[in-house]
Amino acid sequence: MIEENPNEIKSAEIIVGIPSYNEADLISYPTKIASEGLIKYFGDKNSVIINCDNHSSDGTKEAFMGTPTEVPKVYLSTPPGVKGKGNNFKNLFQKACELGAEAIVVVDADLKSITPRWIKNLGEPLFEDFGFVAPLYVRHKYDGTITNNIAYPMLRSIYGRRVRQPIGGDFGFSGNLSEIYLKQDMWESAISQFGIDIWMTTTAITNNISICQSFMGRPKIHKPKDPGAALGPMFSQVVGTMFDLMIQDTDFWKEIKWSKPTAIIGFGLGEIEMPPAVDVNVERLHQNFLEGMNKHGEILELFLSEDIYKKLNEIKALSFTNFEFPANLWAMILTHFAVAYKNKVVERTNIMEALIPLYFGRTCSFVLASEPMTTQQAEEMIEEQCVIFERNKPYLLKKWLE
Repeated sequence: MIEENPNEIKSAEIIVGIPSYNEADLISYPTKIASEGLIKYFGDKNSVIINCDNHSSDGTKEAFMGTPTEVPKVYLSTPPGVKGKGNNFKNLFQKACELGAEAIVVVDADLKSITPRWIKNLGEPLFEDFGFVAPLYVRHKYDGTITNNIAYPMLRSIYGRRVRQPIGGDFGFSGNLSEIYLKQDMWESAISQFGIDIWMTTTAITNNISICQSFMGRPKIHKPKDPGAALGPMFSQVVGTMFDLMIQDTDFWKEIKWSKPTAIIGFGLGEIEMPPAVDVNVERLHQNFLEGMNKHGEILELFLSEDIYKKLNEIKALSFTNFEFPANLWAMILTHFAVAYKNKVVERTNIMEALIPLYFGRTCSFVLASEPMTTQQAEEMIEEQCVIFERNKPYLLKKWLE
């Protein structure tokens, strides 16, 4: 770990961590706001802002260290060539333990909507006996499609906790939980990359840490991505991590029947701002689904049941204007993929590649169905999907233990 600590900070009660890779243009803003939030709401505590970076080559370090702040700053970096958001977090966990921090708040480096209150909302519960704080913000109905169609319904149905933004990117966690994270032995997998967020949330649940959700008041505004255009490695790393954790934690989740709500702090304070629109090329989603079905047909036929494979082909035959990919079928498909992944029916990378076009199909169906809906109506549709996933749990368990 590379470190620059010009103020020679030896201890801190609260830390704001900002993970980054080549965010020189954007990191100053969340750094400045983090300092304001720490001074305003935690002025009686020793605090520090830590940039945990991936040895950025664009001047991220200089932009961060050069931002005028009242709160002292520390720069940490992975060695040259070592990438991954999870590797940044590992350095942060280590530093938090060294400094003896009680509370750690993490915010994304590309955040444009952060206010000083975000630091309060994510940090305050950690001084009130909560060990993990997930964010809760209004998002555009097309933002966060991996969360809406996979991470949230799967986490909720498998582990029995309703955490609306399990891969939100902005979190709070205790120093005690930092130690628990460091002791885990899964660091070589996708957790060192984009799997880190879902791993942190799930690990908090499986270690029986007290969890709450904190309402941010403002929508999350960052670099939005069209779900059909910018998937990259994130999809496989998030979903692969979920499958890996299902294998590791079977004894924890196999007895869980239904989900229970998670405490929400700060909801209903002031006006709720509406999030900016997210443009989705829905025709491209449909096309990606059709092409992927053709490309991965043999693998899909190998481990999907005959009935499910037949239904998928019926969906494939639908015209774009009549396209529909039902949530109950989607829940069963994810069950078969998780089981195939566990049993290594074929190479796991091939399993993940075959899932991507089906995710495009489900996302396409969601976008088409929710197009005339308000944000609230789309949210209700996501909640209905979660209930379908929970009803699917006995089917998952049967297949998983066969």
